[in-house]
Amino acid sequence: MNKQFVAVNYITCQQDYQERFEQLFSSRAHAIDTFPGFRDMHVLKPQQADDNYLVVSYWDSEAHFTAWTKSAAFLEGHKRAFANLAQYKAEGKEVPMKSSFKTYQILCN
Repeated sequence: MNKQFVAVNYITCQQDYQERFEQLFSSRAHAIDTFPGFRDMHVLKPQQADDNYLVVSYWDSEAHFTAWTKSAAFLEGHKRAFANLAQYKAEGKEVPMKSSFKTYQILCN
């Protein structure tokens, strides 16, 4: 089946958090890898320090992606990052990372 749907997570990290973010991703749980409808993922590191990291995931459909974001596997795959950010909040510190999703349909390959 062709890749039909793409979700892009735009991640902004404070400069002093970038190494930690990269460490979390490089040692990720791989929970997404066997999720139904998942096809592939790329994590792109910006060349400019103030640009976003991009996490680009490819799906069979938007419904598959939505199911992923509401699943226990999603929580499992992100629990270390969520705990890390919760610690910043608990200490009254500014959260060093923010993310926002945009979704796309593939026009052509």
